Amino acid sequence: MQRPRFVNNKIYHIYNRGVDKRNIFMQELDYLRFIHDLFEFNDQQPAPKILSFNKSEVGLPQNKTKREPRKLLVEILSFCLMPNHYHLLILQKSNNSITEFMRKLGTGYTNYFNQKYERTGVLFQGKFKAILIEDDSHFIHIPHYIHLNALDLIEPKWRNGEIKNYSKAIKFLENYRWSSYLDCIGKKNFPSVTQKDFLMKFFEGPKNYKKETELWLKERNFEEIKDKILE
Repeated sequence: MQRPRFVNNKIYHIYNRGVDKRNIFMQELDYLRFIHDLFEFNDQQPAPKILSFNKSEVGLPQNKTKREPRKLLVEILSFCLMPNHYHLLILQKSNNSITEFMRKLGTGYTNYFNQKYERTGVLFQGKFKAILIEDDSHFIHIPHYIHLNALDLIEPKWRNGEIKNYSKAIKFLENYRWSSYLDCIGKKNFPSVTQKDFLMKFFEGPKNYKKETELWLKERNFEEIKDKILE
């Protein structure tokens, strides 16, 4: 898929996965490190130097360096991390800021991962994929779809409407830490990572977003939107 030209104040669904479909998150600390990087690299200024890691060190650096307030490259509206891939919903704030943010994110996390697991070479499968969110009829589906990706871990046929236990699926979503869903439904998880004011205004608040996500899962015909998503 050819990437679109990134335009300021436009929203894009971004996706990438591990090379050869390999896992890019091997343990909890890796998820935490990637989420840390989502925050740390979303800044026009270079990220503070992060100390090297060895196997005995935790995945999140404790940086004591005083720094200026961040000037965001992008607005991260939502995200979901899965064992071998990730989804982001991002708004570009300035010229080339998505490209710069994704460069910093990909390079930074790959360096961490390769050092930790004593490997070399690329971690992600080529350049990240992106699709422009063209209008409200497109935007209304994408955040739900991104967050529902977590269900692949317990209900792999949810896209076909085949859910064995709907209540269990909803409970799983509300306990899956590695996405912005909890923050979007009013439960603090990683609130400083996302800039979700626009999303919450569009969906009329956390309670309604939760309701709409659950309704989307129950009633949506996936065939209607498969040409509007990235996998």
